[in-house]
Amino acid sequence: MEMVKNNQTMDFPPDFSCPISMELMKDPVTISTGVTYERTNIEKWLFTYKKKSCPATMLSIDNFDITPNHTLRRLILAWQDSCSQFPPSPPPPSIKHDELMSLLNTIESTPFKVSSLKKLRTIVDTSDDVKIDFRNCGGIEMLLRIIVQIFVENLDFLTFRACEESLGVLNQLFQSEEDETLLKLLSKPECMKSMAIMLQRGSADARFYTISIFQKMVRAEYNWDFFIHDQGVDFFKSLLELVSDEISTEASTCALQVLIAILGSSKKSRLKAVEAGGVCTLIELLPDSNKSKSEKMMQLIKLLCECPEGRLAFTEHKLAIPVITKKILHVSDTASKIGVKILWLICTFQPTERVMEEMLIFGSVKKLVALLHVDGRSTTKEKVVKMVRLHGSSWRRSSCFPSELKDFLV
Repeated sequence: MEMVKNNQTMDFPPDFSCPISMELMKDPVTISTGVTYERTNIEKWLFTYKKKSCPATMLSIDNFDITPNHTLRRLILAWQDSCSQFPPSPPPPSIKHDELMSLLNTIESTPFKVSSLKKLRTIVDTSDDVKIDFRNCGGIEMLLRIIVQIFVENLDFLTFRACEESLGVLNQLFQSEEDETLLKLLSKPECMKSMAIMLQRGSADARFYTISIFQKMVRAEYNWDFFIHDQGVDFFKSLLELVSDEISTEASTCALQVLIAILGSSKKSRLKAVEAGGVCTLIELLPDSNKSKSEKMMQLIKLLCECPEGRLAFTEHKLAIPVITKKILHVSDTASKIGVKILWLICTFQPTERVMEEMLIFGSVKKLVALLHVDGRSTTKEKVVKMVRLHGSSWRRSSCFPSELKDFLV
């Protein structure tokens, strides 16, 4: 029987492979086209990405029912049991094995680790075989032992630099969010706290390594609640500084994604982000941002405006209303939808006289009129109607009140 090879270098029958990930299935399920997939992969395809086709056949599907394939699962388990009696032999050492071992021994035995760690980064980047060899030699565990030394009192400069270089190597190794082994090691509390410290105190390179690792953890759907509970305002200030980074756009993008994940999962974290100046920072960065960053920044502003402190910070910023208004119907449908949600939150929970006046002066109300003329029904349009009916009477007293809105007033 023909065999395929998985990430652990163990051969397995091709019928046991998920057509999406090409990896051995753990929880096989069948969809209406008769094709079997790994449950998490097909659920992400259908329900997260909203696809309406079979990934393997590309046939259109109307029935999204998922049925467990118990027969195939029993076959896979039986095959795994038979394989456990004859465990696969470890992969042969890489061509850099001797050099790797020499460096690892040097790093373990000397306080002057920085130069050796820099050499290690170069070697590890050589090939995937070297990366696997490094893991099998206990390299990751060694790097983590170095990183957690940041908790040591009166940490000297050389040890701190060794922590930074170790993060650089880990970032090279963490190539995929599906790397469950490395994700589990990085998720340990002492490691997460060490990376948080590096994000606040490290060099530009170290902060980039850290935020890149955090971004991959976001993709792996890491639960941030426990970690964020122990973080103060300074942690969010560090993230916002990276968002503002004009030199490294990659670091800025990573920081935006990490913030969205944290604020989206933890309501308590939003207050800390507001105290860190999140609303002010995002509003001032928004005018010069491209489409992708505009959408992310507006999403963050919306999340912050879902708490009273965030709405207060928004209404106190003189650029808030004009900046959000300009992005509506100017960037993308997504940005317009988020922009309307922000205005709706302000109009509903923070409708000060100044805010109502600014919405007329800076064209917010005119943008709402334009959205009312869009064909079809949508939640965005419903929010616009609610805003108009809620505040139309106060806007109506102004000489610049759009006459088209009169039909929507109750």
